[in-house]
Amino acid sequence: MKKNNPKEIAALLSKIYGNQLEPANYVRGVAISGKLRLSKLIPKSNIKIPSITKIVDPLINEDYLAKIIRSDGSVHAGFVWAEDLTEISGDTKYINFLKKIADSYLQFNSEGKPLPIDPDDRVEDIFYSAALLGRAYKFTNNDQYLDVLVDHLLSATPESKTGLWWHCKSSPFFWGRGNAFVTLGFAEALTYIPSNNQSKTVIEKKHQLHIKNLLQYQDSSGAWRQVINRSDSYLEFTATAMIGYALACGRSNGWLGSYVDEPLERAWQAVTNRITADGSVRDACIGTGPLEHLGDYVNRGTVNGLDDRSGSMALLFSIEYGKFLGEF
Repeated sequence: MKKNNPKEIAALLSKIYGNQLEPANYVRGVAISGKLRLSKLIPKSNIKIPSITKIVDPLINEDYLAKIIRSDGSVHAGFVWAEDLTEISGDTKYINFLKKIADSYLQFNSEGKPLPIDPDDRVEDIFYSAALLGRAYKFTNNDQYLDVLVDHLLSATPESKTGLWWHCKSSPFFWGRGNAFVTLGFAEALTYIPSNNQSKTVIEKKHQLHIKNLLQYQDSSGAWRQVINRSDSYLEFTATAMIGYALACGRSNGWLGSYVDEPLERAWQAVTNRITADGSVRDACIGTGPLEHLGDYVNRGTVNGLDDRSGSMALLFSIEYGKFLGEF
């Protein structure tokens, strides 16, 4: 395996990650989506679609749907792969399942305006909602999904002085993966919002400004830190992979310019330097809900080994970067 070759890194990660969904969560669902995306790019790959349907089909039922809807966005986003599997198999039961999850986000006041998705404005919800509502809109053209998504992206705001994003109102700290969730969510949303939507330009500019602010904090090694603006916090794997994905996606789709090319290459180097031949990673922040103190983020534990969260995001990054480089 060539250490820095996106196609080969993607092939490696797709063998190790995305082999289970239960208990459903975005960290496993994103990996399954990555495997399916890779199978579309490399038709003769070793990824067997029946092995994936065997994993997911037992969960596609009304009882499990009710359980999922009662959960939070991290669980809801475990079904992002439904778009890919529907396109590959032609079976609409997968996207219909996702659509029913997305329906739970269609909450409006008496004037017909969308209600806040999360009153505490957790940045994770930018990704979760964009992943669900964008896909539901793509397959239905129901403007309600688009209205809720656009309203969420326009109403959520970064901290005014730095242009970075707090984890949430109750945890006003610039968590690395939190800011990466924002970049990932905006990239997802911009993929699905049609060009004739009057708010798309505003959303693009908001995303571009955040990216430019983040580039100021990229370490010379290419990585971003566990707390973006704190040099005493460690260089962190998942934030770097997720921001890297957003850079590659933005370049491929035209909403980011060539100014991100060199930071993108360095982000790729930082990620691949932390992946071993068995798919293990290092310097990956463990699961993190809102924390009370800045020091709790700075000193948050890391995974050094196999990790679904890290593997899934690195798989997406490797596929998107490989597409940008023309390797697929």
